[in-house]
Amino acid sequence: MPLDLTRSFIPVGIGVLTISDSRSLAEDRSGDTLVQRLGDAGHRLAARDIVPDERALIAATLRAWVADPAVEVVLATGGTGVTGRDVTPEAVRDVIDKEIPGFGELFRWLSYAKIASSTIQSRALAGVAGGTYIFALPGSPSACRDAWDDILVHQLDSRFRPCNFVDLLPRLTEQGRQG
Repeated sequence: MPLDLTRSFIPVGIGVLTISDSRSLAEDRSGDTLVQRLGDAGHRLAARDIVPDERALIAATLRAWVADPAVEVVLATGGTGVTGRDVTPEAVRDVIDKEIPGFGELFRWLSYAKIASSTIQSRALAGVAGGTYIFALPGSPSACRDAWDDILVHQLDSRFRPCNFVDLLPRLTEQGRQG
C-alpha cells in the first residue's frame, strides 16, 4: 500500500467498544486484538468499554464517545450478525449522520476470500457522527484482524495515499450550502 513517507504520521484517539452479553474485559479477545493493533500502529487508546447487546445502551455509549473530543474513531466489535440479539448496526444508525457504505462492502469482499459465502451474515458498517468515525465490526478476533489489517490500518494512517480518513477529520463537521 502506498505510504507517502514525506508526510508525518498523525496518531488519532480510538475508542474500542465491545458489544457482548457474556464477555468481561478479561475475556475480550476481539477488543484486545484491536487495542494491540491500534497501539502497534501508533494510535492512542482513548476509551474502552463493554456493553450488552442492548440498542439503547450501545447508542448511549456511542453518543458519549462522539461528544468526547479525545475519541476521534470508535471501533465497535460484536452484535453485527443476524440473530435477534444482534443490534449493533441499528444502534450505530441511530447515532451516525452519514453512512460510509464502502466499508461494509469492502469488508465483506475481503472476508469472502477467507470464509466464502458465510460473509453474507456480517452486517459490518461504518459512518460518521459529529466528526467521529464509527466502525462496527463482527465480534470474532479474526474478523477484527481482517478489518484492521486490510482496511483500517491504512485508512487511519495520514501518510496513506491517495486518500485516508485522517486527512478528512478536520472537515467532517463542515456544512454544505443550503438552497
